[in-house]
Order: sequence, then C-alpha cells, then structure tokens
Amino acid sequence: MMKLVLRSILMGGLALLWLPVAATAATCQVETRSLGADAALTLHLSADCTEPEREARALDATQLLQAFRDGKGIDLSGVVIRGDLSLDLLPVGSLPPELEVMKELQGREARVIPGSLMIVNSVVRGAIRHQSAQGLLVVKGPVSFSGTTFEQIVDLSRTVFVQPVTLSGAIFLKESYFVQGRFLRDVVAEKTAFGPHTRFHRSVFQGSVTFQQSGFNGLAEFLEVVFQTDANLSRTYFKLGTGFSGSRFQGLADFSEATFDREAFFTFTLFEGGAYFRRATFRATADFSDAQFKGRDDFSKVFFEKGPAFTRATRSAAKQAPLGIENPTIQLAITLSLLIFSVLLIVYLIRSR
Repeated sequence: MMKLVLRSILMGGLALLWLPVAATAATCQVETRSLGADAALTLHLSADCTEPEREARALDATQLLQAFRDGKGIDLSGVVIRGDLSLDLLPVGSLPPELEVMKELQGREARVIPGSLMIVNSVVRGAIRHQSAQGLLVVKGPVSFSGTTFEQIVDLSRTVFVQPVTLSGAIFLKESYFVQGRFLRDVVAEKTAFGPHTRFHRSVFQGSVTFQQSGFNGLAEFLEVVFQTDANLSRTYFKLGTGFSGSRFQGLADFSEATFDREAFFTFTLFEGGAYFRRATFRATADFSDAQFKGRDDFSKVFFEKGPAFTRATRSAAKQAPLGIENPTIQLAITLSLLIFSVLLIVYLIRSR
C-alpha cells in the first residue's frame, strides 16, 4: 500500500514538472496553407516560437526558388531562411502584357515572380541576388520585408515592383542594391536600417516614397533617381557620403530634421515641388551647385558646420518667405502685441497707485 502511495506521489510530481515544459512548447503556433495549385508557399511561426524551434523549421532558399518556378509567391513570417537565393536561375520569358505599354521596358526579357514576395519578421542567412545585366526581374505581387534581418547582400537591381513595397523595420547588415529599379506603387521604408552601401542609382519611384526615421549606415547613392510624387526623408540619418546628384523630385522633397554626418551632394538636382530642409544638420560638405528649386524651398534653422555651396543654383522667382514664427510679418505682429501689452501694463500700474 505504501509503495502505491509513493508511486502516485512520484508520478504526480513528474507531471507537475513536465507541465510547464509542455505548455511552453504548445505556444509555438505554426500556420501553413497550400490550397490550390497557384497558392503561395506559406509558413507563419508565431512570436512565441523559440530560436531552436525556428531553426528546426528553417526553409532552404531552393524551396523559395522552386515556388517561383511553380508560378507561386511566398508568404513567410517568423522563419529562418538558409542558403543563397539566386533569382537569375528563374526561367526567362517575355515581359508581362501589362508592362508592354512602358516604352522604356519594351523588348526586354524578364524573369517573373507571379505572386507575392513576403518575408516579414524573419532572418535571411544567405544572399539574395538578381544580377542579370540585361534582363528584368518582375515581381507582380506585393513585397514586404518588414522586420526582417538580412545577414548577407540583397541585390534586387533591375527589378520592376508592380505592387507596393514595404521595408519598414528591416535590417540590412550588408549591401543592399536596387539599381535601376522601377517602383510602380508606394514604397514605405520607415525606421529601416541600411548597411555599409545602399544604391538606388537610376531608379524610378512612380508612387510616393518614405524613408522617414531610417538610417543609412554606409554610403547612400540616390544618383539620377526620379521621384514622380512626394518623397519623405525627414528625420533620416546618413552616416557616410550621400549623393542625390542628378535626381529629380517632381513632388515634395522633405528632408526636414535629416542628419548628414559626411558629404552630401545635391548637384544638378531638380526640385520641381517644395524642397524642405528645415532643421536639417550638415556636418560636412553640403553641395547644391547647379541645383534648381522651382517650388518653395525652406532652409530655415539648418545647421551647416561648413559653408554650403549653392554655386549657380537657381531658385523660384517667387520670394521664399520663411515659415512659422520666422516670417517677418508674424514676428512684427508678435512685437507689436508685446509693446501694446507693456504699455497697458504700465498704465495699469500708474493708475493703481
């Protein structure tokens, strides 16, 4: 009888010890969907999954490439991706019909990702490359790298993004290249950390774009870029040399409160809309030579550690009135109000004696 009691106590104690472990393991939620032949490759791991659990369910880059070859997109969240993803291995075809109306793309061969390219809150261990010098990569679905860390180079040069692109919260530890990219919809890259070298050379943004509060921790090249609508780069941090030379801002260009630690070049840059640099900080060379400001520009309260260069730069014929309390009219009104208040106060004090 005593042995039976002791055995029951022992089993009960072991059950209590096992319960927290089992409960913890049960919190890792795994979601997969594979309905239909053209469904996206889907794997969602919940935030409660541990690192070993994520590693145990890691995907290989070849699985992603096979999904694209099968005409599928990908929808991944909280996963680990191993190996290099070479998008040059996708089959070459003709340009999708909806893009043939764009003259600058006509006659180009294309590799197509027909669905989404969603890798969010994940870790990508290998490189992602599209390095074809002549062909295009076309991503027809939405793209999101939100919250994902890329440990190796990301080269999506000569890519046409048909749907919106989201990079917010992503971390690029190595180079990220979007040379001659074409963004047909909005691009959102808020609080994004870019690595030692970032290139958007000769890219075209047809929708609005924001890099608000992002950090470019290396060279940032936006040379000969076309921004067809508003571009928000306010409170953005540029650690090394930065170039916007030859670029064209057709909408608002907002660099307010941006910080440039090293050289910043805006030579031959065309600002067709407003150009706001209010409270920006330039700690090295700031070169606006031959720039054209056709709209309103605002350089109020800008800190130039070195004298800026505006050689042959042209401004709109309209007088550039400072904004806010720096406007002389507003300052005069405030001064007159203070004088009137002072006179009334003196009169009151005299009469009250």
